[in-house]
Amino acid sequence: MNVVITGGGRGFGRTIARRFAAQGATVVVTARDLAAAQRTCAELRDAHAVHCDLTDPASVRRCAEQAGELLGHVDVLVNNGAAFLAESQADDDAIVRTILSGTAGTVLMTESFLPLLRRSERADVVTVVSLEAESRSDPAHIAHAAFHAAKAGQGRYAEIMSQRLRPEGIRMISLYPPDFDNDDNAPRDGVLTAQSVADCVLFAVNQPRDCFIRSFHFEPMS
Repeated sequence: MNVVITGGGRGFGRTIARRFAAQGATVVVTARDLAAAQRTCAELRDAHAVHCDLTDPASVRRCAEQAGELLGHVDVLVNNGAAFLAESQADDDAIVRTILSGTAGTVLMTESFLPLLRRSERADVVTVVSLEAESRSDPAHIAHAAFHAAKAGQGRYAEIMSQRLRPEGIRMISLYPPDFDNDDNAPRDGVLTAQSVADCVLFAVNQPRDCFIRSFHFEPMS
């Protein structure tokens, strides 16, 4: 299995890269900070680090070209990378970067990688959205409204493409988790962990092709 993961230099991106690698996948880890992607790859077997700035269309295209040269085809694209924006951080540049990385980044990655996904016999696109994309999100959350907007756009794009790509056999799988603990060793005792979110991803992509799980909607614990 050939897997490409955006935002793989830290957090959930690193966790899911480890989990796919443990299953024997060849993994391409992308990040705006190439050194961070390289640190993730240093822990894995059959892994490659590639620079990718989700806010820059030319960078995304170069990333797809490099992935094609390394892998030939892509079985799973994980749209994980996206900038978070707290209310206290909201200058104009940060707002634009948040919307571009979350919404436009997912669109650009998916569109740029479709030729490589179409070469696969089992193509899946996994998009890590957020509970903040939904109207039932916590209104007291520290995220700026631009982050909610970016995640809502990301989720809507995934929904539309899920319908359009299904006839080709390409599954679009979206996850809507609340905040979760990114510590790989966190106990699973009531607070959602990265390991549990990763379990959902692996469960969905490992299903036979007659099983299409479009989305996982998580309930916050409180």
